[in-house]
Amino acid sequence: MNDSSENPPQQPEGPDEPQQPVEPAGNGGNDQLHMEQIRHAPIGARLGEGVAEGVFATGAIVLRGPNEFVIDFVQALARPPRLAARVIVTPQVMEQFAAALKDNIAKYENRFGPPKEIPKPDPKQRRPLKEVYADLKLPDDKLSGVYANTVMIAHSPGEFMFDFITRLFPNAAVSARVYVSASQTPRVLQTMDAALANYRSSQQQGPDQTQPPGESQ
Repeated sequence: MNDSSENPPQQPEGPDEPQQPVEPAGNGGNDQLHMEQIRHAPIGARLGEGVAEGVFATGAIVLRGPNEFVIDFVQALARPPRLAARVIVTPQVMEQFAAALKDNIAKYENRFGPPKEIPKPDPKQRRPLKEVYADLKLPDDKLSGVYANTVMIAHSPGEFMFDFITRLFPNAAVSARVYVSASQTPRVLQTMDAALANYRSSQQQGPDQTQPPGESQ
């Protein structure tokens, strides 16, 4: 475990070498911020102006294919709801992301207590995914999504922040930054877990087509 204010994460020796989760405790004197990363990310990861301010999401929809997961972060504060960010990750990164988020939520609860629960949607009123996407505003610049092979997680008392990072030689860059309220984050994890369970089941049965295993809004 490293303190981000004194011992920043070190760059791995090889670009594909898996690393254990690192937990920089603290934020340059701000002890209300906790950070954790699934893998070491190069210290010089670029943060472009278009990404730095991030986007706020009220929920997530996870789609899976035989070789990737698509995480659609949705902003439903206004009508019509809109796609705030679309991130594409491999199954391995999805597994690591879910495990790190589960651990991060546990650390949040140890420090701040359980996040305030929000009402669960009535399963009887759940709409088919095709109807959800028919009403969802999909900006042209979000349709293709962004790729990430590293994720960093941070939290404050009120929200979680996900930095999705693309590590490709010779540089690394933050491809998307997403904020989710602390109350909503456990439901995002539940959606991810449902998607992973669906994926594992499909691997046992053989490859199939992209399917929507769940959603969190």
